Amino acid sequence: MGHFHHHGGHTHTHDPATSPGRQRNIALVFFLNLSFTAIELVGGLLTGSVAILADALHDLGDSLSLGFAWFMERLAGRGRSERFSYGYGRFSLLSALVNALVLLGGVGFMLHLSLERLREPAMPGAVGMIVLALVGIAFNGFGALLLRRGESLNEKVLSWHLLEDVLGWVAILTGGVLLLFFHWPWVDPLLSIVFCVFILYNVVGLLRQTMGIFLQSVPRQIDTRAIELELMCIPGVHSLHDTHVWSLDGQKHILTTHVVVEDEIPSGRAIAIKEEARHIFLHHAIDHATIEIECLSEHCLLRNC
Repeated sequence: MGHFHHHGGHTHTHDPATSPGRQRNIALVFFLNLSFTAIELVGGLLTGSVAILADALHDLGDSLSLGFAWFMERLAGRGRSERFSYGYGRFSLLSALVNALVLLGGVGFMLHLSLERLREPAMPGAVGMIVLALVGIAFNGFGALLLRRGESLNEKVLSWHLLEDVLGWVAILTGGVLLLFFHWPWVDPLLSIVFCVFILYNVVGLLRQTMGIFLQSVPRQIDTRAIELELMCIPGVHSLHDTHVWSLDGQKHILTTHVVVEDEIPSGRAIAIKEEARHIFLHHAIDHATIEIECLSEHCLLRNC
């Protein structure tokens, strides 16, 4: 009998696949992080701190991740093409996946470094640690707050990159202050281990969410059964089958379903079913929906799947 196609992303309050504001924020954070990496390298050489030089190397990796994320966000802003019929929104999601994996590697490296330092504690220059830590907290804290307001997984993963750095500098600051008064060289690596475990826990959760989207799992905020029950309440709908819900990038959700109606349903009633279904999809934050309307006597190979 035909199909109904609804594309109503403009009616929702959440962001589109990408936006100039999001690209601008990531670009700003990229340049901030790259600038601080240079400051950190100079500071590490001047203070003779191996820990700060190691963190500078880690921040250089973060800068590369931010640059990659910026490029992918620009790519995600493209419209549809013959090759990518849904658009380029998933490139932002790909960036989130890559950066989550890079972040896990960075946390693993910092854990290894901290455990080594815990076994053989060394007394670094406390004053230099405090000064660089304050600068690091200011730079990375501003970037983390800027991206924390974003709704995309890409921004969330990047904000954890920066929050990891903030917490690392908090550890260095705390250790530096304590070292001014006490000969406790083990304080800095111990605090670093605690913060690394905290970051690891949160990043693993984001990685699982990102992988779920790539594997086309039903978005956690979408109740497929509730949508089906509401569709079944529409007058003229006999049954439903082959309903699928997935997310393009964690924000834009897609649904397809087959709606079975009586054989002799008036064309006006079919139009009314489509209109009522459209309101249901808007209520459940479905951006892109396709309904195949079938007559009861019509044979569909997917009806019993």
